[in-house]
Amino acid sequence: MAKRVLIVDDEPRYLRLLEANLRTEGYEVVTAQDGQQAIETFSAQPIDLILLDIMMPRLDGFATCQRIREFSNVPIIILTAKGEEQDRVRGLDLGADDYLPKPINRVELLARVRSLLRIRYLHNELEQRNALLRNV
Repeated sequence: MAKRVLIVDDEPRYLRLLEANLRTEGYEVVTAQDGQQAIETFSAQPIDLILLDIMMPRLDGFATCQRIREFSNVPIIILTAKGEEQDRVRGLDLGADDYLPKPINRVELLARVRSLLRIRYLHNELEQRNALLRNV
């Protein structure tokens, strides 16, 4: 089954570009144009990874990341024009797993997506095996 990626960005052009790149690699893609819509989308269906912009209307990426971390450990990669050190540190401290400044290198982004999905798979596998051991 294809992994489902939620892309959150208020720029339609950027959404289309990221979506095309991910679909070409075999990912299923869901999009949202602000943080509030992202939380609603995330709550309504299983998502394997989130690509999250920071500067958006209604609910910015920092607040969105923080809210999602209250109930999920889904991998989050922040993709944003805000590349200052303080912004990167803030994003990571709020729970993002990675932070890439725009413009994004397509090859690097796809490698980071694969890496985080691999880590998530291994984490889930470990949790399942631990649950089995507790039941023995």
